[in-house]
Amino acid sequence: MDRELNEEELQDLYAWIDKIPLSRPKRHITRDFSDGVMAAEVVKYFFPKLVDLHNYIPASSTQQKLSNWNVLNRKVFSKLNFHVPEETVKRIVLSTAGVIEPILSALREKIDRKLEHTTDNILDLEYYDTREQEKPRTEIRQTEAKRLPQLAGEEMKNDEKSRQKNCKPQHTVQFYRDVDPTVRLILQEKEQAVMALQETVEILQMKVSRLEHLVHLKDMRIEDLMRHLETYKAKGNTQ
Repeated sequence: MDRELNEEELQDLYAWIDKIPLSRPKRHITRDFSDGVMAAEVVKYFFPKLVDLHNYIPASSTQQKLSNWNVLNRKVFSKLNFHVPEETVKRIVLSTAGVIEPILSALREKIDRKLEHTTDNILDLEYYDTREQEKPRTEIRQTEAKRLPQLAGEEMKNDEKSRQKNCKPQHTVQFYRDVDPTVRLILQEKEQAVMALQETVEILQMKVSRLEHLVHLKDMRIEDLMRHLETYKAKGNTQ
C-alpha cells in the first residue's frame, strides 16, 4: 500500500478516476481526496448500497477529515477487506504529496476483486412454488373447509397490502364476501399468485439493472487493459 507508483501506473490510476463521476471537479488529487468524501464516492459508484454519503461531510478542518476517514475504514473499507492505517490517514488529511495515490490504487484492486465475486451473488431469487396453481379444483374444494377460517383473517391483510402497493380502493373484501366460497377461494389464490409474480418481476428487473451496471464496469476495465496493451506494443516497437 505504501509502494510508490511509477509514472505509467499513476497515469492509469488518474484515467480510472477520471471515468468516475464525482461531486467536485478533480483539480489536485492530494487535496481533492484529503477529506475522504471523494474516496467514499468512488466506492459508492461501484457499490451504491455500501456507502451512505450523508456520513461524509466535506471539510477543511483536520478533525472532520479524520472523522470521515475513520468512518470509511469502519463502515466501508472493512467490507472490502481493506484498511488505511492511522498514520497514513493523518498524512492524507495533511495533503502529503504521493500518499493518496498508492491508497487509491490498492482500493481499486479491492474493488476489482469484489466485483469479480459480485455477479453470482447479486440477487438470489426466492423459490416460487407454482404447484399450488396446478391442483385440480376437486382438491381445492376438499381443502376449502380447512382454509376458509384462515382466509377470513387474511382478507384484510391481503387487501391492505394490495392497496398500499397499487394505491387502489378497498373493493376486494366486499367483493369476496358476495361470491360463492369456492369461487372466492379460487380468486384469492389467483390474486396471491399474481402478487407473487409481480414481486418476481420486480426482482428480475433489479437483477437486470445490476447486471447492466456490472457490464458497464467490465467494459471500463476492458478499455483500461486495451490501453495497457497498446502502450506495451508501442514500447516494443520503439525498442
